[in-house]
Amino acid sequence: MSFWDERYSRDDYVFGEAPNAFLAAQAHLLPKSGTALAVADGEGRNGVWLAEQGLDVLSLDASPVGLDKARKLAAKRGVALETRLLDIAAYEWPPVSFDVVAGIFFQFAGPDLRDAIFAGMERALKPGGLLILQGYGLRQLEYKTGGPGIPENLYTEALLAEKFAALEILHLSDHDSEVAEGSAHVGLSHLVDLVARKAV
Repeated sequence: MSFWDERYSRDDYVFGEAPNAFLAAQAHLLPKSGTALAVADGEGRNGVWLAEQGLDVLSLDASPVGLDKARKLAAKRGVALETRLLDIAAYEWPPVSFDVVAGIFFQFAGPDLRDAIFAGMERALKPGGLLILQGYGLRQLEYKTGGPGIPENLYTEALLAEKFAALEILHLSDHDSEVAEGSAHVGLSHLVDLVARKAV
């Protein structure tokens, strides 16, 4: 059993059933209909929330256990959610396919894989499409309230500004905030947030 399958093999939801707070705070920017991609969506809390906003959502993850829980959460909430089991490193990102692409805390990815995911997320956006990203910053190494504990996997504002320079940056922030998302993300955390839009 993989690390993530083992982690998700419990009755409750490791990161909770509610969406990531930063993602939910962007509700006013979302289109009223269209397509969304939830990257490394785990147990589905973020993909299900995007579906509740009226979007047709594809939820990607490498854990069959996580995706099974995502489908159960979608059924509980009364929304449709398409799930796809895959290794993100092998995903063929479909160009100009999604109105929204969300990536929340996928910091298992080292720099090379992360850069490939970032490029794929940008490529997958339709013109005018919205990118929403949140991850841990370097001070998270001190707080130890979640995340990989690997410095090179963490974000900085400069990193995200560089990697998404081709997009219109609507919001880019580095901050310390209290997080309460399930049992795995709890406490003071160093977060780096990005909202960006692809040119029309």
